[in-house]
Amino acid sequence: MTHARIGEIVVSGNPDDELVALGLGSCIGVVMIDAQAHVAGLAHVMLPESGGERAAKGKFADTAVPELLAQMAAHGAVRGRLRVAITGGAAMFGSGGQLEIGARNEAAVRSALGAAGVRCDAAETGGTQGRTVRISVGHGAATVRIAGGYEVDLLPAAAGVAAGRAA
Repeated sequence: MTHARIGEIVVSGNPDDELVALGLGSCIGVVMIDAQAHVAGLAHVMLPESGGERAAKGKFADTAVPELLAQMAAHGAVRGRLRVAITGGAAMFGSGGQLEIGARNEAAVRSALGAAGVRCDAAETGGTQGRTVRISVGHGAATVRIAGGYEVDLLPAAAGVAAGRAA
């Protein structure tokens, strides 16, 4: 199991691996899966904009998305095969104004994906509860558990993919 902590990006080409981001509150988990290449990646985005800061590319939406795409490609993923999802973006600090960091994070991630020419295939965002996202690299699937609640198939297993091998 490989954890993406706040501001981190993790990518794996190991079909036995599971990528996890625990406790996504206002942060956004950006999930990318190329099931055919058995490559998956996860960015744990904390803030919308880097303001030119170059350290910790995974921390900011505007730097995390291009960096995650680059790392996915370096592991053999093909952009045209990517399935992409986002989760998190909860209103953890009340509602209104600048405190709506979750909504601002979601908007910034969606904007960065659009700027990169990548479509978001699924989302489980907003609300007031934290989430944990898990990606099964071998199955090409991602699930989200809502704090105190239920689990959602964010990106179901890709058709024709079974435990790390193309069927």
